[in-house]
Amino acid sequence: MEPLLVEQRGPVRWLLLNRPERRNALDVTLVEALDKQITSAEADPGTAVIAVAGRGPSFCAGGDFHQFLELHDRGDNPVDFLTDVSACFSRIAASPKPWVAVLHGHAVAGGLELALACDVVVAADTTLIGDGHLNRRLVPAGGSSVRLPDAVGRGLSRWLLLTGELLPATVFENTGWIRAIVPEVDLDATATRICHQLADRHSPAQEHLKALLHRIDGMAPEQALREELATFAANWSASSVADALRAFLAPPITKTDIK
Repeated sequence: MEPLLVEQRGPVRWLLLNRPERRNALDVTLVEALDKQITSAEADPGTAVIAVAGRGPSFCAGGDFHQFLELHDRGDNPVDFLTDVSACFSRIAASPKPWVAVLHGHAVAGGLELALACDVVVAADTTLIGDGHLNRRLVPAGGSSVRLPDAVGRGLSRWLLLTGELLPATVFENTGWIRAIVPEVDLDATATRICHQLADRHSPAQEHLKALLHRIDGMAPEQALREELATFAANWSASSVADALRAFLAPPITKTDIK
């Protein structure tokens, strides 16, 4: 069974984590497939947005502990695999195209870290979300200690990281991290609408802006402002902005203009 299913729905490429019997736990084959799709989607001019969701009862329950133990029993350290996971999620965060995470069931540990790497999150209201690493005497390795505080705030992130507690999506309603929290029956339609809102603004300018937002994350304000100006200059030079502005400013055609 393919660990990742790919569906092209117009300008939106849907990536469906497909290990439902393991709650879409991350293993080598799934991470490799996800990494390949990053390259493919970014190179495809017909893809404006990438959505990632999970088949079966959960979005993603984290790393595959069976694989961790197999590596341990062979005398290997899982850190090599987790280095690949971290690099994959960093590629998603740095992608010039918007990524949308569509959560249901559980988004825990590596599943949370995958969602944190995305630009927009949509969740079913019954989704249980948390870091969860400490529940198995683990620490994060896919980005939650770095990205979670920015997403939900210092207080809530510290609680999630230091207790391992899983909380329903509704708890995150006022954090600004989750764009929409809806009944699971409405999840696909809501995610599709949000993806198409992003796709409607697809342009070189959006890709320049997405890259800028990633570059200036954590940067000192003075340097970030210089990066913003440099991005404006690059976007102005690389695309037909002037033509778009002329079209916007052109007077509308009225009936009296038509002879």
